[in-house]
Amino acid sequence: MDTAAIRDTLPLWALYIITTAIVLLSAEAGWRLGNYRRQRPHHEKDAPVGAVVGATLGLLAFLLAFTFGMAASRYDTRRQLVLQEANTIGTTYLRADLLPEPQRSGIRNLLREYAALRVGGVSSIITPRVMAQSGALHDRLWADAVAVGAQSPNSIVGGLFIQSLNELIDLDATRVAAGRSRIPDTIWLALYAVTILTMAAMGYQFGLTGEHSWPVTILLTLVFTTVILLIADLDRPQEGLLRVSQQAVIDLINKIGAPAP
Repeated sequence: MDTAAIRDTLPLWALYIITTAIVLLSAEAGWRLGNYRRQRPHHEKDAPVGAVVGATLGLLAFLLAFTFGMAASRYDTRRQLVLQEANTIGTTYLRADLLPEPQRSGIRNLLREYAALRVGGVSSIITPRVMAQSGALHDRLWADAVAVGAQSPNSIVGGLFIQSLNELIDLDATRVAAGRSRIPDTIWLALYAVTILTMAAMGYQFGLTGEHSWPVTILLTLVFTTVILLIADLDRPQEGLLRVSQQAVIDLINKIGAPAP
């Protein structure tokens, strides 16, 4: 099992609690170390450490913004692909009306089956079972298209239908790739590592001054962990609070109807 699958097994609330606990423990560990160093005869001055803390906070803010932008871009791509695929299935369905029988009725029903298969979202689309079913429907649709082309080799309508069918098949691969495109593990590790070191450095500075500002520590913890939670939510294809709407495919199914049994 890869690390993305391991992360996905944790619900978002559990991930939030775990992240919050890690950040708070980092700040506490830094404070204890700083308090220990303060009691030593020779210890660091507060001013230089404060400059380092400020720099690490800036670096963490940059890394959070970078990772959030990456996750948001992937989310937006998945959302656009849903609309694009719904439009392509609808166009292919309309062009199938111009084909001769018996291919016309068979192709239209296959497209209804295909639309019903895609409404489950990208989490369903990337499963081996749905990928196999989608591939089988592609083969059946292509076989009917070949039969139509053999009947009318120079037909403009047949050419337009084949063009739409090609786009439909290509979009399947594009949606699967978009569903599998997740934030790399290296970036997640870097994000957590910088967050831990930053909070530890801040706690260390508090320890050197002999003060423990819990309101500031809790505020920064909640801010950073909330942003990390949003990033994790955006990175999950069809889970959590920020799900990609499948309304475009649902509207298409309502328009063309359910597949015949």
